[in-house]
Amino acid sequence: MAQHPSENGFRAFRVAKKHAESDIITSFYLEPTDADPLWDVKAGQYITLRVPVADGHVLKTYAVSSDPSEAGHYRITVKREVGTGGAPDGVGSCWLHDQIAVGDTIDVAAPRGVFYLDDNSPRPVVLLSGGVGLTPMVSMLHRLKDSDRDVYFLHACDNARVHALRDEVMAQANDRIQARFVYRMPEDGDQCDATGVIDKAFLQSVLPIDDYDVYLCGPVPFMVAMYGVLQDLGVPKARIAYEFFGKAASLDQLVSKAAPAKVASAAASKAAPTIQALTFLTDPDAWASADEKPAPVQAASQGQVRFRKSGAFAEWDGSANSLLELAENAGLEPEFSCRSGICNACKCTLVSGEVAYFEEPLIMPENGKVLICCSRPKGAVVLDI
Repeated sequence: MAQHPSENGFRAFRVAKKHAESDIITSFYLEPTDADPLWDVKAGQYITLRVPVADGHVLKTYAVSSDPSEAGHYRITVKREVGTGGAPDGVGSCWLHDQIAVGDTIDVAAPRGVFYLDDNSPRPVVLLSGGVGLTPMVSMLHRLKDSDRDVYFLHACDNARVHALRDEVMAQANDRIQARFVYRMPEDGDQCDATGVIDKAFLQSVLPIDDYDVYLCGPVPFMVAMYGVLQDLGVPKARIAYEFFGKAASLDQLVSKAAPAKVASAAASKAAPTIQALTFLTDPDAWASADEKPAPVQAASQGQVRFRKSGAFAEWDGSANSLLELAENAGLEPEFSCRSGICNACKCTLVSGEVAYFEEPLIMPENGKVLICCSRPKGAVVLDI
């Protein structure tokens, strides 16, 4: 499938179908309105939607849940978010569920993201998800169904009423592809493999001893628990790729802040609900080795970075991956959300100097502005932070 350049990175897509997958989750089938083919998508990546709001628009990202080989449409599978008292909460999810209709059009940007299936690995695969975090895993499962790799699709959610895409997953199950479901609060008639949540004992019972590639996605409490449990079972960090639902962060940092007993035990009865909103996605530290720090990023050139508002200084020596990380390492707390050049939350004024983007922003900032989450300095730089 060829890549199609488009103005401002977006193309118009038509909602071809809406399908309720559960009481709270709906799939949206999006077809391009032009005659050009879909952009290529890797299993696990997401697309960005331009969602209208009263004063303009916001950008929301949703994992592609369809088969990556699908040539006619992208499918996104979205949970409708509600706030206290049942009031609408998620801007993007409620607009999709409540306002968009079959036949309406949506501006869509090309698939992005570094959380995707490694097609070149020969290792068996564990697809480990909580709640609506199964959406990129289903895309990966489709990609794996014709491979010769063993696959373990392990999913936790509250009960069958909120379990999306179950039949689709079960249709792929065979001697090589195992699917197991854990319900936290099962109801009468629900069929699942265990109750509570996925914990260390459950993983030990279903996974033979092997060297796995693990893909992890879901709410933060679920992921923190699973990240610790996987390492307890001997899975090195280099084999655990993860994707956040919510504001980007590092599982290593979150695990270090959590009480070790809570992370290690993760008892089913104490687990948090496993469904949260999908907003921005990222994969900050997934490939760090268990025994060593990530290799330092080589700076384009050495130079001092000055943060004018705070009066702080930092030397760019390649130990940080981006200007955002450099600012955080200097004790500053700049705004951010996606950490991948999509949301523009980290945009600030570039007072002087030049930067280079190591990941191209979805929408390039105007002159004199810079996205610090995906850029590095070219020599001395002054930022208005």
